[in-house]
Amino acid sequence: MLHKREHYEKMVNEPRNPSHWHALYLDKSVPFNPDAKAAFLYDSSSKSRQFLYPVAKVFARLSIVLMQLFKIIVPNLINAPKLLHRCLYLGMKYFITPEANFVILRHFYLGSEILRFIKDNVDGAQEIPMNPLKPLSVNEVKDNLFLEHDLNLYNFIINLNTAIAEKGLKIVKKEHPDFSAISTGEIPFEDFRDGWTNFIDLGTAIELFTPVYQFYLTDNDFWRATNSLQLDEVIGIYASTIMDCPEKLTALNNKHPMIPLPTAGAAFRLLLHGFSTEVLHAMLVQGKLELER
Repeated sequence: MLHKREHYEKMVNEPRNPSHWHALYLDKSVPFNPDAKAAFLYDSSSKSRQFLYPVAKVFARLSIVLMQLFKIIVPNLINAPKLLHRCLYLGMKYFITPEANFVILRHFYLGSEILRFIKDNVDGAQEIPMNPLKPLSVNEVKDNLFLEHDLNLYNFIINLNTAIAEKGLKIVKKEHPDFSAISTGEIPFEDFRDGWTNFIDLGTAIELFTPVYQFYLTDNDFWRATNSLQLDEVIGIYASTIMDCPEKLTALNNKHPMIPLPTAGAAFRLLLHGFSTEVLHAMLVQGKLELER
């Protein structure tokens, strides 16, 4: 069963034994979709996260280091994105929790909306090509979803800034931003499998998936993918400039991409990447709802 906002809204506080996760759910210091927040917190509170994650983290990061040594010798020997995404699909469908799958698919969906929002609010940028990714089922992962997401981020930044340089465009504050790209309702995902094998939490899954990602891609592709996780600040600056709310960037803390971080920590940065996307999208949803009042 996918746990959403009702799980925490119905929870009764015990003053002598308060729940860490209940407190975080009720906290509104940063904007966050209630269902996504509940799913993320419930997943983080699982036994898998508490006991399996620390062990998986050690072995996964050791694997990344060893694989990096192997890739120094033969950086382009393996390049199998289709096989990679087949493995990711099988892992997501049969082994990770419904909450983790919910959060992962939301990430692609929201990311596409954020990029479109930025494009819609830069005057003269209408011709910039887009490749929106809005998966509604785990099955769509097989279409190179993760790789396409990384490419989308880079191509959007390159195309946008090329247009800015060539046409003299500017990213500036908009008094009345165009929020047409931002959805405020529930995303109609297909039901997620919830069998007895679906017990691996999001953090553990990402730790385990990262060396698999590294194995099936060339060294350059993996390096580019890990560096893309730090593009949160770039996208956040674009959006906050349009919204004129730079203070909201405090929750986007994946460090600036001009200072690339080691690949061994890519899994943790991927969690931050997903968190940042949720916060930024929730901020845009708030702006849209306020404008509609």
